[in-house]
Amino acid sequence: MTAAPIAIQRTGLVTSVGLTAAESCAAFRAKISNPTETRFIDSSGEWIMAHQVALEQPWRGLAKLAKMAALAIEEALQDIPRAEWDTLPLLLCVAEAERPGRAVGLDDQLFALVQKELGVRFAPASAVVPHGRVAVAVAMAMARSMLAPSPSPTKRVLVAATDSLLSWPTLSRYESGDRLLTARNSNGFVPGEAAGALLLGQPTGETDELVCTGVGFAKEAAHLDSGEPLRADGLSQAIKLSLQEAGWQMHDLDFRITDISGEQYYFKEAALALSRILRVRKAEFDLWHPAESAGETGAAAGALVLATAQMACRKGYSAGSHILAHMANDAGQRSAMVLRQGAAA
Repeated sequence: MTAAPIAIQRTGLVTSVGLTAAESCAAFRAKISNPTETRFIDSSGEWIMAHQVALEQPWRGLAKLAKMAALAIEEALQDIPRAEWDTLPLLLCVAEAERPGRAVGLDDQLFALVQKELGVRFAPASAVVPHGRVAVAVAMAMARSMLAPSPSPTKRVLVAATDSLLSWPTLSRYESGDRLLTARNSNGFVPGEAAGALLLGQPTGETDELVCTGVGFAKEAAHLDSGEPLRADGLSQAIKLSLQEAGWQMHDLDFRITDISGEQYYFKEAALALSRILRVRKAEFDLWHPAESAGETGAAAGALVLATAQMACRKGYSAGSHILAHMANDAGQRSAMVLRQGAAA
């Protein structure tokens, strides 16, 4: 292993199936979903269905993103005295620049709105991480550097992610590209919105602790809209790099958890990557995808993935102690993380 491991100490989630991590993960485990009609109509005259987060008021745009993020952060930090919150660096994960219909103000306004909601100013090392579905993995790598031993080491880092695909500029682009799941199109996803927060720190050795031991990144040339034949080169490379950091082989892992939200391209990519890396036959190698319940949540997807894995370890229903998580952006960015439960070898 070439990098120090980091532990996910606490989590918070806000999704269409729960306003806490416990509620959301229970729904994920039971495969419960809650799609409802939006205000938008597709080209066939049908209401577009989506996984919408129900808050006490019908906030939209940046205001809703900030409200969701604040709720998730408050849950993740509920055991930390509020007086200590300003010592935490916040890495705020948002949609990538290439995202259709990307909200104006994500890079220069949202962070301030989140701080205002919470009534706190986070540490100067805080940053916005605008990398979409791979943003949480990027933030994990950044947090690992912050937590590395130094003359004045950071004790904890807060990673938060918030996103929504439920605006007409975004939905219209996906609908015109036949990417939404409808009665006429089975090869698509149900759009959604969500927020998540992860409190990171040094591993303590607790048996139910979720520890990240490897992170890998790569670029897929044959991305969704490239027209090139898919060989899963990018995802395979990202997984190999994460395994190399962890000091493991693919067959050492027990199951996979990903951001896949319904499109055949991403299921095919996951299957191809597995076939290219796995060299020892495994009777079972489950693939978990929380988007089955929460929909396509963009930059928040990585937080859902890690919070689901952490809750499974805490509650004792994990499919094993060694886990592979991987995420992908439409433009080709790929990320993978190797996770372990507690001090498992």
